[in-house]
Amino acid sequence: MVRKHFKITGRVQGVGFRYRAKYAASGMGLTGWVRNEWDGSVEMEVQGENELINKLLVRINSGQYIYIDGIETKEIPLEPEERDFHVRYSW
Repeated sequence: MVRKHFKITGRVQGVGFRYRAKYAASGMGLTGWVRNEWDGSVEMEVQGENELINKLLVRINSGQYIYIDGIETKEIPLEPEERDFHVRYSW
């Protein structure tokens, strides 16, 4: 079990990225959150099995209008009480 923080750039706002991430992560049993950032990027934290997190990124990037051209990743401490994956709306 790992938790990763991502800053994702590309065509990732206004194309359904957050909701695609939410439904895919929830369906895979992953927890965390996703939100748009002021600079046009998307920030996301995901917790679960490393292989599932990698599959999540592939599934998100296969969206019709989504195009990821950069991902900054770092491993961060687990959130043991977290139970779901949700969309955050504020910076």
